[in-house]
Amino acid sequence: MSVNSQQHCSFVLLAEFDIDRGAQLTYQFPQPLGTDEGLLANLMLPDGAEKHLEDWTIFFLNQTPFNMIAPVLALESPDGEGKENKPELLYVLNLVRTKHDKSVRRGAVVKAMAICTPHPFIQIFKPVLLLALDDYFSSPSQDCLARLFDAINSMNLSAAPVLTRSEKLIMRNSERKDVFIEKFTSPQNPSSSQNHGGRGNHQQTSSTGSNTSFDEGIIMRTKNSTEGRGRASSDTSVQTRSASHHNGSQHSPSENSFSLGGSAVWVNDDGGLLDHVSPPGVASSHGSHGSPPAAKGGRGSTDTSSNSSHSQYARAPPPSAGISDLRLGTKDTHYYHTTIAYKGHQLPIKMPLYTFPQEVGDCSLIQLIQTFSNATITGPLHPHLHSNGSLTHPIILLFNALVTGKRIIFLGHNRPAGQVSSYVLSACALGSGCGIILRGFIERAFPYANLTNRDEWESVPAYIAGVTNPIFESSGSWDLLCDVGGGRIVVSKDIHSSHPPSGVQLGLSSTLTRNGTLKTDNSIGSEDDLGRIPGREKEASKSDFTAKADSADNVFIEDIIAAINFHFGETLVRARFVEYVWRFVRLASRYEEDTIGTTTIGFPGASFNEGPGDSSQLGSGIIFLDDAAGSRELQANASRIEGWRRTTMYRMFQEDFKRHLATCAIRGFDIHYQLWRLRNAKHMQDAEVELIMRTMVDSVQTYDQVVELLSLTPPHNGGLLPLSFGLFHQQEVVRDLTVDLFSHIRMFSVGVQFLQALNHFQRYAYVRQAHARESRGVGVRDASGPGLLAPTFSRTPSHRGEPNHS
Repeated sequence: MSVNSQQHCSFVLLAEFDIDRGAQLTYQFPQPLGTDEGLLANLMLPDGAEKHLEDWTIFFLNQTPFNMIAPVLALESPDGEGKENKPELLYVLNLVRTKHDKSVRRGAVVKAMAICTPHPFIQIFKPVLLLALDDYFSSPSQDCLARLFDAINSMNLSAAPVLTRSEKLIMRNSERKDVFIEKFTSPQNPSSSQNHGGRGNHQQTSSTGSNTSFDEGIIMRTKNSTEGRGRASSDTSVQTRSASHHNGSQHSPSENSFSLGGSAVWVNDDGGLLDHVSPPGVASSHGSHGSPPAAKGGRGSTDTSSNSSHSQYARAPPPSAGISDLRLGTKDTHYYHTTIAYKGHQLPIKMPLYTFPQEVGDCSLIQLIQTFSNATITGPLHPHLHSNGSLTHPIILLFNALVTGKRIIFLGHNRPAGQVSSYVLSACALGSGCGIILRGFIERAFPYANLTNRDEWESVPAYIAGVTNPIFESSGSWDLLCDVGGGRIVVSKDIHSSHPPSGVQLGLSSTLTRNGTLKTDNSIGSEDDLGRIPGREKEASKSDFTAKADSADNVFIEDIIAAINFHFGETLVRARFVEYVWRFVRLASRYEEDTIGTTTIGFPGASFNEGPGDSSQLGSGIIFLDDAAGSRELQANASRIEGWRRTTMYRMFQEDFKRHLATCAIRGFDIHYQLWRLRNAKHMQDAEVELIMRTMVDSVQTYDQVVELLSLTPPHNGGLLPLSFGLFHQQEVVRDLTVDLFSHIRMFSVGVQFLQALNHFQRYAYVRQAHARESRGVGVRDASGPGLLAPTFSRTPSHRGEPNHS
């Protein structure tokens, strides 16, 4: 559902604590919600609220039968039709404040104000809610709620781009602040909105048109001057040493001899990006190795280094007239920048564009990991939870409980309710792969819960609840208790009766015959596993599968903790857990195939099969180092996979995978398998490499296909590095196919950014080989069709031959 057409705030609530009557819901604006007012008041005024001057809590409405709302006037539906069967989930952000006042009976005044919104990024409303509650303390009346309601709903998100799933994946993994800049419209140039509005509004790079710049040197371009075109560049390329007898009469491919269709993929010696003219409204920007900001005064300066074969480049001029910081609001396209006007204050708002519905608020996986990574685990062992026996890491234990549908409580005695809520939301992000892989967590999450409606939320299967009252620990109605303050994780003593483990049937030996590598999708895997010789697994006892200090999961968590200690950010940690959950799902697919003979949640496992003519078949499914490693990994994960297959999350993923196969842009083969083969396999047949590249060239041509491919090559996994290996393959046909694929990618600005992220050597190899093909009269495949189109050059091409990459 588009954020542009929604009402940003559905209700505003005000609750107060009365010493005689307890928590009371004072106001509901613009109309009563039609649900239990006592329930709402107690959720807004959590236990122990008087102990904290200020606290934030989060809860949901329209989530379960007991918290459904029934307003007299139905909420507006942006789709034009109401969804009678499934009302829209409302996220409630609540601020409770305690002001000490000796003149009142209890010595303090406790009030809480909450907003109900359909947006999961509720954190953006915190500043205006703070002002509104201050306003109510100063002048308590319903007018304060009305002003807040009107202010939030007047927030303008009409120009906010709506990104596809693949575009969100690219954005969340990119540190570039100009990613998808072309999707932002300029308020001063309304005509540009037709080119950069929403989904599908993208531009192919062109060698004609004007270039728009992003200030402070973020966007660099080539100076298209006549004198620059006439200057000869010095030759310091790799081939100069072997062909010095040409005495500099031949020139390496430069920005003048190979324009790359107007896209920038080369850099000069000081790291400055060489950007060519982009199409109107499309700004190409430098990558992580980009040049420093523009010269003072905004004048273009020319690099005159005599040691460079590409020295004639200019710094970016100031932003052109009509394009300013208003194009983005500020300098980071990860957010849409707008404002909320409240009582004369213009409050800046940063709406994140890259989040998924299972990510609610500003929760932190790093905080969750740091709190429970050293937690003490007590209670009986259960095969669904203890995938590594007694040595199962606490975070892995929590993940197992989440995906196998166990009842989980986060207890924070004497802690702010907002802190407990944050752990619940972080756990939802952890188990769902940040909402990218699995779903069904928010629907059963209660970030703050209390005794008022305990029977109702405890009746929800596999609930995830945050509580502050220690009485819940003794209730025994949970399967896993995570004590925030005490650093404990307790497994219920009755878990075996609540969740009896099922027998696991593994028919693995006859089916694990595929080739691959056990370099797992998130680089987990112990050195012991990698170094074992085939056959040792026959000597192993069952305990080897259930309690190993160097298990793949433990190594993965050690990697995560090391990254946190080295101050890597939340983005990387989330990306690694997305890969971990994806690996788990692909492993479950293989498990299904080996136990029941077929799978509905993934591609069937198969290795590359070379046949005569065009009958060769690409591989698919999960990849293992060898049969023995695959057998061990499946044995170790069998129980938690069986537990997951019993849940509603599993059935949801079945639906999602079926829908993905029908709607994805790249179809007909398992692209994950091919990328992992290119990234990790030590030995690949030339025929397999050629078939992979040829299939990708044929399947990756449109914008949606390019974006889907790029979303699977995140920067922390090397970006386009695995594909760039094809530029140095011993067979010319593979090199040519790689050039074709990169030429398809560079037709779009986001593809240019990924090409810029390659190192100098890789970029030069692409430019040189594409130039050599043109000089031989062989064009580069155009993304618009199978024909061969030769690019246009501005001067005589180089006569240097192509070296042999044997």
